This record gives sequence, C-alpha cells and structure tokens, in this order.
Amino acid sequence: MLNSPQSYRGMVTSPHHLASQTGLSVLREGGNAIEAAVAMAATIAVVYPHMNGIGGDAFWLIHEPGKEPVAIEACGRAGAKATPEFFRDRGHVETPQNGPLSANTVAGTVGGWDLALSKSEEWGRKLSLERLLEEAVHYAEKGFALTEGHEASLAKRKAIVSNQPGFAEVYLSRDGGVPKAGSRQLQPALAKTLRRMGKVGLGDYYRGDIANSICADLAKLDSSVVLDDYNANAAKEVKPLSSQLSCGTIYNLPPPTQGLTTLMILSMFDRMGISKADGFEYLHAMVEITKQAHIVREQEIAAPERMAKRAESYLTEDDLRARLNNIDANKALPWPVDRQEGDTIWLGVMDGQGRSVSLIQSTYKPFGSGVVLPGTGIVQQNRGSSFSLNPSAPRAIAPGRQPFHTLNPAMAVFNDGRVMTFGCMGGDGQPQTLSALFSRYALFSQGLQASITAPRWFVGRCEKADFTDVQVEGRFDDAVIAKMQQAGHELRVLEGFSEEMGHAGAIVRHPDGRLEGATDPRSDGAVVGY
Repeated sequence: MLNSPQSYRGMVTSPHHLASQTGLSVLREGGNAIEAAVAMAATIAVVYPHMNGIGGDAFWLIHEPGKEPVAIEACGRAGAKATPEFFRDRGHVETPQNGPLSANTVAGTVGGWDLALSKSEEWGRKLSLERLLEEAVHYAEKGFALTEGHEASLAKRKAIVSNQPGFAEVYLSRDGGVPKAGSRQLQPALAKTLRRMGKVGLGDYYRGDIANSICADLAKLDSSVVLDDYNANAAKEVKPLSSQLSCGTIYNLPPPTQGLTTLMILSMFDRMGISKADGFEYLHAMVEITKQAHIVREQEIAAPERMAKRAESYLTEDDLRARLNNIDANKALPWPVDRQEGDTIWLGVMDGQGRSVSLIQSTYKPFGSGVVLPGTGIVQQNRGSSFSLNPSAPRAIAPGRQPFHTLNPAMAVFNDGRVMTFGCMGGDGQPQTLSALFSRYALFSQGLQASITAPRWFVGRCEKADFTDVQVEGRFDDAVIAKMQQAGHELRVLEGFSEEMGHAGAIVRHPDGRLEGATDPRSDGAVVGY
C-alpha cells in the first residue's frame, strides 16, 4: 500500500523539492496558501527553467472554505505588431515555433502573482514580497544542482534552442554541451530581476525598469511585442468552469485553456458506469472519451470571443450524451486531431485554515522560445506559436488576442466535504493525467498517492512515437494491453515509470481538517506538510 503524507497545519506539493521546501518555510512563518504558492512559483521558475519561468503564463484556482473557488487568468496577449502580415513579411507561412518571433505574447505569470497577493490581503497577508522571493533570488544567484530531468530535456531540445539569442551563455556548458545532472546552474541576471521585484514591487515587470529592459531587448530581436503591450497587461479574475459529478463538483479554467477538455472527459466517464479502474473497459473508455473531448478542443476552444458557443454548452447533459453515443465499447476510433506538446509545472498548497491553491505556470515548450533576454535573464515563452496565420481561423493571431493554452489546474469539492487541489504538466497529456488521477481516487477509492503512482497512458503528445499511438506505461497488465490491441488501439509500451507521462500532484483536505498529499515519482518533487 502506498501511503500519503498527512498533517493538519499546512501542506505543499510540487515537482521540485526545493520549491516544496520554499512553500513549507512560508507556511511555517505564518504565511497563507497564496503567499506560499507565490514563493514556490518563484523558486520553481528558477530551478526548473526547462518547464517554466517568469517569461511565461500562469493560471490559478483559489478556494476558501465555504466559498466558491475563484480563478486567475494570467495569460499575456499578442503584441501590437502581431498580425499575419508581420510574420509573412518575414518569410513565415506558419507561426514560428521557436526563436524571437515565437515570443509574440506578453508574459503574464508575474501579473498573476500580483493579483493573487492582492487577494491574500483579505486573508491577512503576513510576509513581505522580498521575503517571498528570497529563496528564488538565492538559487538564481548562488546556484542549484541540475536534475536528470533537466539534463534529458535540454539534450532533446538542444538542437533547437542552443543557437537562440542568449541561451548558450546561460544554459550550456563552456564547451557548448549539455550540463550534467548535479552541475551547479547560475542565473545572475535573473537573480537581479527577482531581487528588484522584491524591493520595488511586481508592477515593475510591466510598468517600470524591468519592463523597459525586456522591451528594449525584444525590439533588438524584431519582436512583435512592444512596451505599450507590457504597460497594458493585467491579470484578471474569471469565473471557473465547473461540472457536477456523482462524487461532487470539479472546477477548472475556462477558455482559452483546455480546462473544458478535462471537465468533458471526467463528465462523460462518470456517466458510463465503469465498475473498476485499470482494466480494459476503463482504459478503452478513457482513450475513446479523450478523442471525443479533443474534437471540441481542436475545433472550438480559442479566445472566448472567437468561440461559436459558450464553453458551458459542451457540459450539458444532452451534449455529453450525444458524444458518448459516438463511442464503440469494443473498437478504437481514429485519433481525430493534431497534437499539442508542452512542458509545464503544477503546484498545490493548502494552509491550516483550509485555504487552497491550484497553480500552473509554463513557458510552453521546454525552455520556451529559447530566447534569453540579456538585460533580465528571462527566458521568453513561445505560447503564441499556437496561433494560426489564417485570419479566419478560431485561433488566428491578432494584436491583443489570447493564445490557446493547454494549461488547466484543477480543483474539486466533494459531496462529503473533502476539498481536492490537483494538477499536472504535459500538453495533450494534461486532461488525460488529471482524469486518471481523479477517477482512481474519487470514483474508485484508490489511495491518493497510489492514484498518481499507478500506470498511466496518453494519446497525442510523445515526440518519440507515431502520433496515433496510445502510449502506455509497462506496468499495465499484459491481458489489458492485449485486449486494447485487439480493439484496434495502436499501442506503444514505455518503461514502467515514464517522464513522458508528465508530473502530477494533489492535496486533499478532509472534513476533520486533516491534509493528505501526494507527489509524482516521475518528477523531482516532494510533498511536505507540518
């Protein structure tokens, strides 16, 4: 049996142990869940640069006992010069996937920290911003040991990012190679940026010296983003999407994220009456439901003003039942859509008062665009590479428009009083991993840690395999794998624990105030409480 850590005073989980320790130190000093989340987000932006950074975007779910969750959308918009003509004039027939022109949106992450901290004032904020960023500054300035995951990620992406402006000077060895796991990574320019924000405030990132430096460097790279774009940026509070299941209510972010995809998968699965987890019936149903949800994701989800229907309409009983009718209980249907890859981090926090945070932040592909700005040390995201240069497409690029996001932090409030904050990384894999974790724990009463450790699958995200393959970890029963193949699924069996499956985490607060947490053995993370 896999036991989950338990405590009463506070708990944190993240895919990097240094970030988890940062969060716990804030809770121990009297900080609340939001303060701990911001401190963790800053630290992990430093120590997991292949997954996220302050040059990316973020989305939050925040819950206070007795109240409905609230969401924060910290998603930057396309720059003032980001038109199809801008890119075509520079020889591109599709939106650039890497390099300076792929960094075509404002970075929203820091604005999300700022808005979240303003909400924490309602809870009696305890700690200064300088204190919350203190450990991130330390690790950027003094260094930290690189993980095996970092080394492997950079090795795979080196050919793409190594020649991008500023990258080699910060992230490659002196001989131009990939630093080995255990090497000390320094980021002095990023340390100065974080220290300045701690002293003068997060607003400086958008309307101060930091913004001026960012945009001066972007201008030298012929960016479509200008200073006015940064000056105008602001995170905003939005109403979460929700769906009622037999066990309670699940919450996620609305478009432009794929939160709807996760809610659709779990809502359809809950209506199928599957009796147990991890057998053929379970795995086949999850894969086929994912295909139905991804049709909506690829054809419909975009910036809200570009969608033909409201996201909520896809969660109605009639719509869900109609899509279930497309599923054959014994036969695999073709995978219907293009894939979206991406690396990300998710972290969760619950404090002793039962307040909780589910937070995800990312620079999209590993190391984002690959561009490192010399004045600030910031890695620029390439989230805007999901835009289309077709002006009539739902995801058409245009000044001030939001890109499509795979990011979708989750939360659930159970009928019996439990509250769960959970999430993961992984592009296409995010809704599939969230559905595996949640269904095993909430619908089949598996332990929280066991639900994350158990073998996983995904369709559509692996760089190593044919796109139509279903990737499964090798710990699934041989009989299940054989039956999946007989049903027409093209399977690729991976190692027993594959990092391709992403990094998941969760914390549950029980009605008696007891906190229970879990982290992913596929990550470098830790779940800690006190």
